[in-house]
Amino acid sequence: MIRLGVNIDHVATVRNARGERFPEPIAAAHAAVLGGADQITLHLREDRRHIRDADVELIRAGLAIDLNLEMACTEEMVAIAKKVKPTHVCLVPEKREEVTTEGGLDVATNRDVVKSTIDELRTAGIPVSVFVDPDEQAMLAANEVGADIVEIHTGRYANAATSGAGAVARELLAIRQAATTAKQLGLRVHAGHGLDYRNVWRIAALPEIEELNIGFAIVSRALFVGLPAAVREMRDEMLRARELAGQDL
Repeated sequence: MIRLGVNIDHVATVRNARGERFPEPIAAAHAAVLGGADQITLHLREDRRHIRDADVELIRAGLAIDLNLEMACTEEMVAIAKKVKPTHVCLVPEKREEVTTEGGLDVATNRDVVKSTIDELRTAGIPVSVFVDPDEQAMLAANEVGADIVEIHTGRYANAATSGAGAVARELLAIRQAATTAKQLGLRVHAGHGLDYRNVWRIAALPEIEELNIGFAIVSRALFVGLPAAVREMRDEMLRARELAGQDL
């Protein structure tokens, strides 16, 4: 089986755009569970542009399923994670001026801070993943700093559709090779970013990948069919791809 983590950051974005109390991220989380989500993913940014501290605490306390907390490698975020105790943490790069996360974390360049963050979180009993580009050196660096999981950044693959089939094939090959390397190193493999109902099947078909984290496409689809149905549709696409993985995709 392959797991689906539903990122509900964009529900908070809509709420904050008008300074209202709704739509409530906790309500979205419950709706995602009704649709079959295996976990809820939240990115608590330093500028709190969408998800807020209270959202993280409420969802952690109010849901029985897994919580994946995306965060930067800062003392403030480590303290919050140790307080909330999410199921696991995903360390991501963060820039104030970016609209969304633009690439993977450069683990090798930031080795000391990433390793110290991982060590502190693991001491607190929290497994840690690192969000990295689909590159063999990134997999090796993640292993060296003691990560439990790598989440492969699929943004380049998602964007390659505008450049033709050859570009898509190259990016898919890079993801496949990175996933294989990570698995050989004993790392668990997740993936996400830019995945939607049209491109998810190639990634979901890769047997090394245990989990996909998807947000914008699901929340966008939910505007027309509702969140439970949007989650269910995505799960169906993923499971169908996994079932057909033995065929030439």
